Amino acid sequence: MSHHELEASVFSVLDQLIRPGHLLVGFSGGLDSRVLLELLARYISQRDGFSLQAVHVHHGLNSKADQWLTHCAQVCDVLTVPFIAKRVEIEKKARQSLEDLARQARYDVFRQNLPEGGVLLTAHHQDDQLETLLLALKRGSGPRGLSAMPVKTAFAAGHLVRPLLTFSRQQLSDWAISQQLSWIEDDSNQDERFDRNFLRQKVIPLLRQRWPEITATVSRTASLCAEQETLLDEIAQQDLMASQHPDGSLDISLLDNLSLARRHQLLRFWLRQQTGTVPSQVQLQKIWPEVALARQDATPELVWQKGIIRRYQHRLYQVNADVSAPITPPILRLQIDTSLSLPGGILTLRSDHSAHAQLRMPASNEQLTVVFNLPGSVKVHPGGRQHSRELKKLWQEYGVAPWLRSTVPVICYQDKVAAAVGVFICQEYCCPEDRNGLRIDWQPNS
Repeated sequence: MSHHELEASVFSVLDQLIRPGHLLVGFSGGLDSRVLLELLARYISQRDGFSLQAVHVHHGLNSKADQWLTHCAQVCDVLTVPFIAKRVEIEKKARQSLEDLARQARYDVFRQNLPEGGVLLTAHHQDDQLETLLLALKRGSGPRGLSAMPVKTAFAAGHLVRPLLTFSRQQLSDWAISQQLSWIEDDSNQDERFDRNFLRQKVIPLLRQRWPEITATVSRTASLCAEQETLLDEIAQQDLMASQHPDGSLDISLLDNLSLARRHQLLRFWLRQQTGTVPSQVQLQKIWPEVALARQDATPELVWQKGIIRRYQHRLYQVNADVSAPITPPILRLQIDTSLSLPGGILTLRSDHSAHAQLRMPASNEQLTVVFNLPGSVKVHPGGRQHSRELKKLWQEYGVAPWLRSTVPVICYQDKVAAAVGVFICQEYCCPEDRNGLRIDWQPNS
């Protein structure tokens, strides 16, 4: 591929992947990101409607980090590309990878600086794809891990695009030399204590010596795995729709009808949607026998890095570790037609002059409040029932899990319970059909 052909090919990829708008490029100053920045600067000079900004993350892990920041700022100044630099502090703890911590810090910075609808571009190439797949094999990953890095994926409030994935590092190096570009050589890239460097220096050269086309063939393998993972996600989405309750929990009886492999795929998919990640294979294999099928009088739970998986009334719940933390203050004033931001979402009591009104209008002497964590001994009378009952009994009847009860917003008129948001409305406070009233608008956090 000639140097002109590489530029034209990258531009063609960009035309397919992005639309006019704000572009944010991760710029370390190394060869790969230097090539991408140069190509993007040329690209937007030939297209209307684009803005480009470079962001450099200063990890402080190398004695030359300040020099690198200066170099990156100078390159952006020459290209007239707006430049921002963010310093991050990385504190390594036991059994944590410095590589992973640095990567997380970078992407946190990218998230913070990517506007809604914007596109983050990174300079990952074909060689990176091979390294990523080999690392996934080392971790024992399934098809999702082996699909390595997608060309385009949702990220923060926009998208992440990797336009150089079909090009080798050698192609990028040849192009950079032909264009007389300067870039940073990070001496830490030679440190074989880091897994990627070990693969890059020791393993991959041997693989290429034996199989010269391995980079391209592994890229095809990653694409096939990504295609298979897409199909598995489609099946899991169907299973999730059939087995998930409005509160996000899973019906154990419906999961029991699935094969082991299909159940595991559904659990992975469910937890990834709930938390953004999945438990290890060992943890996953414990969910069904140790939590879902535990004896009926038990209160089983599985603690993992994203919280706790629990069972209640034949349903599985993913519980954040801090869900039971007390909400302060426990009593908040409510005003009609004014939204109130709460830990679990946004609550608004809206004036409603239609048949959709739920609560009667408060009397002049009835102050509206929202209360959390009421004692279970409080007696209330939900609409449509003959008698009042203790709140703790009603929580059980309505299937509200014990760890969620303290987080349910309870609307009170003066000091009397009028409604538990999303659960019940008390009979005394139901709006008569021929009267104006209030509608409960509850927008839970996603």
